[in-house]
Amino acid sequence: MPRSRLARTIAMYGVMMVIAIAMLLPLFWLVSTAFKSPSENIFEFPPRFIPQQPTLNNFVSVWQTNPFGRYFFNSTLIAVITVGLNLVFCSLAAYPLARLAFRGREVIFSVIVSTILIPFQIVMIPLYILTVQLGLRNTYLGVIFPAIASAFGIFLMRQAFQTVPKELEEAARMDGCSELGIWWHVMLPAVRPALVTLAIFVFIGSWSDFLWPLIVLDRPEYYTLPLGVARLAGSFSLDWRLIAAGSVISIVPIILFFVVAQRYIVPSETGSGVKG
Repeated sequence: MPRSRLARTIAMYGVMMVIAIAMLLPLFWLVSTAFKSPSENIFEFPPRFIPQQPTLNNFVSVWQTNPFGRYFFNSTLIAVITVGLNLVFCSLAAYPLARLAFRGREVIFSVIVSTILIPFQIVMIPLYILTVQLGLRNTYLGVIFPAIASAFGIFLMRQAFQTVPKELEEAARMDGCSELGIWWHVMLPAVRPALVTLAIFVFIGSWSDFLWPLIVLDRPEYYTLPLGVARLAGSFSLDWRLIAAGSVISIVPIILFFVVAQRYIVPSETGSGVKG
């Protein structure tokens, strides 16, 4: 390898390493704080990232003194339902926009994609009014229904459907399969990596959402994990060790879900059975 190219490679990896460390350092500090005992100073400088007396008492205290089991159940239920509805509705909306020819298709798709530019804060108040009028305040459905589909999900699935060879679709039609059958038996299996990708994005967004549940929920039995962690910051006391422990509890499922799901983000052999 030429010396100049080697120098550029080393510099590139050095920059990437610095960026990775800068991104992981706050997470490492959070985990370190969660395991520190009350006798340790968490704000000392220079910071000590390895606890001198590691303890699990912070996690035990958070779990026993707060209904984190209920929060965990609420977050899991809301996230799973939201992911399922997104996969169904986004793929159903994207299929005709990608594979069927009809007048105004491109205009409809452009309008849908343009809504990505609208900040949530603009539609937040109308959504809240609609939620109250429908009687969905302080319900699981009230948290879920604004996120049952997204413009990004429709865009992602449309782009994935367009990569499926037309021969597979035509063969299914010749066998008498309906459009809904083609969507279910041909298209969805062919775009599994896109479905997994969308599921990861939706799950992370739903699990970590704080603003909308804060607005639509005021009964603790419906609180999600982000709201439960926020409750740890009391009015008269603030124990960062407990907050860090609650935060670690809330982010572990996201990491585990990503580790499990990312194994399925692989190119599918949609064209393996199509002869040239």
